[in-house]
Amino acid sequence: MLGKQTDLIEGNIFKALLVFAVPLLIGNLFQQLYNTADSYVVGNFVDTNALAAVGASASVIQMLVGFFMGLSVGAGVVIAQYFGAGQKEKMSQAVHSALALTVLLSALFTVAGIALTRPLLRAIGVPQEVLPHSTLYLTIYFAGITFLLFYNMGSGILRAIGNSRDPLIYLAIASVLNVILDVLLVCVARLGVAGVALGTMIAQAVSAYLVMRQLIRTREDYRVELKKIRFHREMIRQILMVGLPAALQQSITAFSNVVVQSYINSFGTAAIAGYSTTIRIDGFLQLVLQSFNMTITTFVGQNIGARKTERVKQGIFIAWVMCSAIILVGSVWMNREGALLVSLFTDDAAVIANGAAMLKMFSYAYWSLPVVQILSGALRGAGKSSIPMFFMLSCFVAIRQIYLAITVPMTHNLLVVIAGWPLTWVLCAAGMAVYFFRADWMKNAEKLVQGQ
Repeated sequence: MLGKQTDLIEGNIFKALLVFAVPLLIGNLFQQLYNTADSYVVGNFVDTNALAAVGASASVIQMLVGFFMGLSVGAGVVIAQYFGAGQKEKMSQAVHSALALTVLLSALFTVAGIALTRPLLRAIGVPQEVLPHSTLYLTIYFAGITFLLFYNMGSGILRAIGNSRDPLIYLAIASVLNVILDVLLVCVARLGVAGVALGTMIAQAVSAYLVMRQLIRTREDYRVELKKIRFHREMIRQILMVGLPAALQQSITAFSNVVVQSYINSFGTAAIAGYSTTIRIDGFLQLVLQSFNMTITTFVGQNIGARKTERVKQGIFIAWVMCSAIILVGSVWMNREGALLVSLFTDDAAVIANGAAMLKMFSYAYWSLPVVQILSGALRGAGKSSIPMFFMLSCFVAIRQIYLAITVPMTHNLLVVIAGWPLTWVLCAAGMAVYFFRADWMKNAEKLVQGQ
């Protein structure tokens, strides 16, 4: 094994969380570079329509991929709990069941992604001048979706047992390769949007190969043996019990964002491109949140398995403080230097103005997101995946869509659309905080770990 497992069950909590979270944070930074590189290259070396095409594609990708990522969360929680409980055989069964699920979903997502690409883009009102670019980008992307799924499930397995370093190394290699390929295929080969899509697919194939090679070659108890990849009924039940609420939440939220994209599309290409750059920049702060979300999920899962509930509570508070400190710095920078950040992607004045205004709007409510992400990660780690699903779907889907349906026709103002994000972030944070402090959410959490 290249990396060393982090002991999340014993020792100093701050140090354990930091050592585990930093590779995740750096890894998520490289993950963000995938799409950011795509946007940067087409924005600077193709045109605004190509930049808008990559941005318009993001919500469609997230709708399908988000579903799988939710299921991988469930697999990670089950594996982490068995690891913490020292139940090696059941941990192995969970690993192989998770990979069997990945094989099945890879086939389904490839077919569904390619078949639904053009209808979905038309449904959300992608402008005619952007549609061919978006269709081509998504078709190539979904043709290689299998690589993305296997990397994410494989790296999820490694993180579940405390190894967040090897996934970082593999992702770093793939991300650097993606940047190089983007430049070569767009600037040299002149393939335009197809070039960045192909570069992403090849890079994802490399990361998938590296992580699966690690799992197959290791001598640890989580070793993958191809002949053992099959569905274990009890493991699939547990994975779905934890992962399905997270999968539905991520997928439905992504679908809601597809609808939101349709509102933004009505403001024209400059608005779409401005939103695209905003999401890319916003993504660098979101990756901090995602890193601590995954960290606390694994931490809680392992310590619930080891029945260390007091350590769970301490870890949640420390993770929230660490995450909030980073987010505060980032949101201040986003607020003050929004125009400069957007100008890295384009020199179009209208796009820069739109993007900077959106970033400033986001920055006002960023303080609420550590609450949402830390508490949702903790609850999932304890097997209470349906609770964050309820709050996030209520706020990020239902309330947000009601808000947009009422306010946008009345104002037809781009910033009114964007205000839906900070408003629903704050509402979700408030609801989850009330539940966390008033409900006995850890009661019977150990029941997920069979045989204890």
